Amino acid sequence: MIRNVSLSEISDGKFYDLNDMVKVDCNGCQGCHACCQGMGHSIVLDPWDVFQLTIGLSQSFQELLKNSVDLNVVDGIILPNLKMQGEAERCIYLNGEGRCSIHAFRPGICRLFPLGRYWDQNTFWYIHQIHECNYPNKTKIKVQKWIDTPDIKNYHQFVIDWHSLQKDIQSLIQSAKDDKLIKDINMFLLNTFYVEAYNHQIDFYEQFHARLIKMRKLLSVLKTMVTD
Repeated sequence: MIRNVSLSEISDGKFYDLNDMVKVDCNGCQGCHACCQGMGHSIVLDPWDVFQLTIGLSQSFQELLKNSVDLNVVDGIILPNLKMQGEAERCIYLNGEGRCSIHAFRPGICRLFPLGRYWDQNTFWYIHQIHECNYPNKTKIKVQKWIDTPDIKNYHQFVIDWHSLQKDIQSLIQSAKDDKLIKDINMFLLNTFYVEAYNHQIDFYEQFHARLIKMRKLLSVLKTMVTD
């Protein structure tokens, strides 16, 4: 989800990489789950998130849609997000004790929080969103350890590739005048990266890259059609 805001408004003004120390460690968030409620549609799921959820919950994407995931428009693209429920709009995976029941395979946005990404062309830096977490007495932790994501090198490249693809799709949708074409682009995106099941026995990034090539080929054809 793209936010066009001033860094001075939301961060400490510093850029961090994976090996930097940042003051965000909340000691397991004991007694606090403020960031797990009232988040609306903002916990957007990328293909890696859904891949992890389907493994961790032993559910297909279609089953996730029935139980815990919604579809909403994000910057012009239809994407899945975690559901919030009840008057307090608690994350559907927050248990009765106020703990995350999917912590081991939680989405990337949850792993980042309260960090964010600052994009510069086709790469990014991490930033500390200083107003997002009010937990007291936070301590410093290395960014890579905080994010707690396996195979971080491939994950980093995946984030870049996925971001770039979304930007190109957004640009194409803005140029397209045909509502049916826009709908077809969104459906192809959803089917290619979410609905079509991934093989859990094969490396996710290899499968994602193959699907990325297929999507890129389609976009190349559609771009020619839209600009003609």
